[in-house]
Amino acid sequence: MKLTYLGTAAAEGFPGVFCNCEYCIQARKTGGKNIRTRSQSLINDDLLIDLPADTYSHFLANGIEGHKINYLLVTHSHSDHFYPDELEMRQGCYAHNMKHQVLEMYCGKGVKERFDYMNKKTENIDISVVNLYEEIKFGKYTVYPLRARHYEGDGALFYIIQADGKTLLYAHDTGYFYDEVFELIKEKGFKFDLISYDCTNVDIAIGDDGTHMGIENIERVDAKLAQMGATHENTIRVINHFSHNACPLHDVLENRVKELGYLVSYDGMKIDF
Repeated sequence: MKLTYLGTAAAEGFPGVFCNCEYCIQARKTGGKNIRTRSQSLINDDLLIDLPADTYSHFLANGIEGHKINYLLVTHSHSDHFYPDELEMRQGCYAHNMKHQVLEMYCGKGVKERFDYMNKKTENIDISVVNLYEEIKFGKYTVYPLRARHYEGDGALFYIIQADGKTLLYAHDTGYFYDEVFELIKEKGFKFDLISYDCTNVDIAIGDDGTHMGIENIERVDAKLAQMGATHENTIRVINHFSHNACPLHDVLENRVKELGYLVSYDGMKIDF
């Protein structure tokens, strides 16, 4: 399985689109891995996770051929994760000779409600509202939607994704995992080859009832998963989805988590596992 991080920031991006704080000033000056767009990832070349307004620039920057994308998982309906206007460009005179005519989209109820509210009509989008913890199969993928501690009432999700004999836990946007999530992981006997953790807060303290995580929360989730046997000695752990308030300068983050063994995501980062 291949995971490509297309965007690695929270809603405001990094540097923040209108921000003039010391961290954003430094990011603008140094550029490179310090430039972070809104959260989105690609599995292999056909499964997209989330659809921010930065999708078009992500495709250009990473040489992604959009017509090859057959599946879309959406975590929740916040605009930095779901910008439904983009889907209008996948039909009629806007998109010719596509490898996959129909895009299969899987999401929670809030995403479907937003899509319907904005009166989006697309002839080749097949939307399925998923049920928590119920296995979904499409193509070569098996996916489990998990309840995210985020945007109460929206049906926000994060996902376990299996393919090619590998298992990925993609945990964005969510706070500390609900007990029922840990219970499902234990019951199903999942053993993760890669875990991507929400690290919006980095070292800004946030309680376990918060809707994002920082390093302290991640360490405890990670320890619990290890104690349950859900990780192994070669499990890759990545922190991702950073707020500009938390100083997500790449070298600063790498130094911060080096001894913890976490990788720090950046826009365009590819991991084959």
